[in-house]
Amino acid sequence: MTSSTPDLQATTPDTQAQDAAASAPAPAAAAAAPAPAGLTARALLKQFQEQFPPFRDCLPLSIGIDKQILARLPDLDRKLMRTALGIHTGSLRYLRVMEKAKLRYDLDGKAGAEVTATHREHATQVLQQRFKKEADRKKAEREAAAAEEANRLRLEKLNLLTAKFSRKG
Repeated sequence: MTSSTPDLQATTPDTQAQDAAASAPAPAAAAAAPAPAGLTARALLKQFQEQFPPFRDCLPLSIGIDKQILARLPDLDRKLMRTALGIHTGSLRYLRVMEKAKLRYDLDGKAGAEVTATHREHATQVLQQRFKKEADRKKAEREAAAAEEANRLRLEKLNLLTAKFSRKG
């Protein structure tokens, strides 16, 4: 009885691989396929960019786009999807588009509701905060490099003085 169990385990992955290969060419099956266990948020975002025009063209997404995605991909992990959406909507490219956008788009790329002034202002504020944070980080790096250089010069002078006085004494 124990010898039949390994045989089943050995044939199961092959059978699954054949089933997956048989269903892969069908576009409808690929779109409705559940997310693999090793799928990351960035990989899922790349999949969204391949499947949906608003992601590929970085258009403002309609409110409730997560529900539209789940309707098309019901087996999708919600947490992973929300992380992927967060990466997309937090990107500089998306925020820059949102600053000037007038309309939002659904998954098919059809125009929908208008982008409110509040949402445009929010995108502007987020961009300003990011640019300020980046400028502060670069300033801190420059100051640290200048302090390190000043310390190196100070040590070099001390070493020269030490060498000068150690010869005479």
